[in-house]
Amino acid sequence: MKVGQILPVAALCLMAASCNSGKQPADLNAGILLANLDTTAQAGADFYQFACGGWMKNNPLPAEYSRFGSFDQLAENNRKQIQTLIEQLSAQQHEAGSVAQKVGDLYRIAMDSVKLNNDGVAPIREELAQIAALKEKGELYTLLGDLQRRGIYAYLALYVGADDKNSSMNAVQTYQNGLSMGERDYYLENDEATVKIREAFRAHVQKMFALAGFSEAEALQGMETVMEVETRLAKAFRSRTELRDPQANYNKMTMDELKRNYPTFGWDAFLTALNLKEVKEVIVGQPASLQAAAEILDTLPLDRQARYLQWKLINASASYLSDALALQDFDFYGRTMRGTQQILPRWKRAVGTVSSALGEAVGQMYVEKYFPAAAKERMTTLVKNLQTSLGERINALAWMSDETKVKAQEKLAAFRVKIGYPDTWKDYSALEVKDDSYWANIERANIWEHDVMTAKAGQPVDPNEWLMTPQTVNAYYNPTTNEICFPAGILQYPFFDMNADDAFNYGAIGVVIGHEMTHGFDDQGRQYDKNGNLQDWWTAEDATKFEERANVMVAFFDSIEVAPGVHANGRMTLGENIADHGGLQISYQAFKHATAAAPLSDKDGFTPDQRFFLAYAGVWAGNIRPEEVLSRTKSDVHSLGCWRVNGALPHINAWYDAFQVTESDPMYLPVEKRVSIW
Repeated sequence: MKVGQILPVAALCLMAASCNSGKQPADLNAGILLANLDTTAQAGADFYQFACGGWMKNNPLPAEYSRFGSFDQLAENNRKQIQTLIEQLSAQQHEAGSVAQKVGDLYRIAMDSVKLNNDGVAPIREELAQIAALKEKGELYTLLGDLQRRGIYAYLALYVGADDKNSSMNAVQTYQNGLSMGERDYYLENDEATVKIREAFRAHVQKMFALAGFSEAEALQGMETVMEVETRLAKAFRSRTELRDPQANYNKMTMDELKRNYPTFGWDAFLTALNLKEVKEVIVGQPASLQAAAEILDTLPLDRQARYLQWKLINASASYLSDALALQDFDFYGRTMRGTQQILPRWKRAVGTVSSALGEAVGQMYVEKYFPAAAKERMTTLVKNLQTSLGERINALAWMSDETKVKAQEKLAAFRVKIGYPDTWKDYSALEVKDDSYWANIERANIWEHDVMTAKAGQPVDPNEWLMTPQTVNAYYNPTTNEICFPAGILQYPFFDMNADDAFNYGAIGVVIGHEMTHGFDDQGRQYDKNGNLQDWWTAEDATKFEERANVMVAFFDSIEVAPGVHANGRMTLGENIADHGGLQISYQAFKHATAAAPLSDKDGFTPDQRFFLAYAGVWAGNIRPEEVLSRTKSDVHSLGCWRVNGALPHINAWYDAFQVTESDPMYLPVEKRVSIW
């Protein structure tokens, strides 16, 4: 993932020891659960079915999921562990203002269904009235800023983050935002499935207004206003593919230029409300969408502005209010858009909220219980082995010049590696958790987080800050800090197995590590230098050769039909597909080096090479609803799980050798059509 799964020390110790010495304890197992396979399938015809068919049969989709895979299964295990930690705190009284009090009380408030249902819409009634009281345009921009601090985004998002061309410093930036359905295609496309969702959204907006206490006429007007505003915004939005161009998304302006380019927008009032009144420069991400937002704000009558902002408040708060509102919110966003049949149980939603609002506080408890500090050092050893492998592959590239190779090696050597958890934990002392309402606490948490962020404006970037919590089942690469991060949550089965040998662990967690490293050299990451600056370090000829090779991957994934008449988006998913490809190549080479002195034996009827690829495929085992296939194809920069296997492996030469895949097999690709980049 680019910036968006618990074992004893011995687990990672075994892995590290084998990486260093090439020797492994004889009693380590294959790591492959044979029940997860479907050996009636042909490996060369449908490797995903062959490797994951048993898992899919034995793990039918739960009603509360639109997609459920081995990844999600691990996240469920983590959530249960976190639940135990949180419930222990919520069952006791703690000193006011302590982290324990905040974690325990927030969970209790989230679980109090009686209070939530008795309160109904009362927690947002005063805010709805404040919005309705808008009398003049000048007040609108102050209100917009105030809403954004509270986590309610309308028209645009403003944030503080690393300046892409001066990566050591934080800058104020804007980003297109405001579409309640998330993707512009839902407002603009006219295929049957999209039209159905759009019509359902219209009905949903009206129902939500009614549940919030508005009359039928007001609800109808609200829906019409929402559709007008968001359709106008959608027409100006860049597509997910266009958003992959970091140069196009970098438009730095002085305040004078910003006011000259968007003269009707009340910048002073907006920025002051966001605690950013001293700002001298702003990086505009998507000028056209900002222009559309400014025009709507300038021309839409105030009463309709108020109605739209009331919708944004209702939409943002719904899941923290009564069951009636939360269930209607789920009915559209879960059932209609994604095919999910049942809302998550209240305890799961509550754990998710606490783990988000007090992320590192929960994370600190999590790692103390489940992830010993010594594991960091052992994981670091494996990362170094993968770095060595990538360095070797860079040196061996026939298509890249020596000049660019030097720069690539410098960038690789400069990788910052984060493993497990941060060295310094966030301070939540300024965040209040009170017994007033669930939504009021969410707003305070949003305000706290927003104010921490805006305080960084014009300040140096903290390279030690984490962009994921330790309990997260994921990993990331961040181009502006040139860092790879592997939270404690991902360092367990099916990514790592303390009892399995290197064939399994390199195929699983090893590929994850290689994947994140490769993000530094994918179609976006390659545009950033070793210091994280958006700066071209390639020769023109090498850049052209990279693009030619990347285009082979784009064309291959474009040709994949994910549903009848629906094709994958090879350009939108290019970065993740390159990262999967690179991760496989890098980790396989590191695996062969690690076991060269003492080759592994066959186990459970599979060779070491076969187990490497089976472990990789097992990470993506899962079931998915048809609605979710369509949703993710529109919005997700990752390919669908089955295609991260069946789309990736045909480009890996070693996979053909491992499973004796020949020209007669459906998955076979001629060598000249295979991707070859990193």
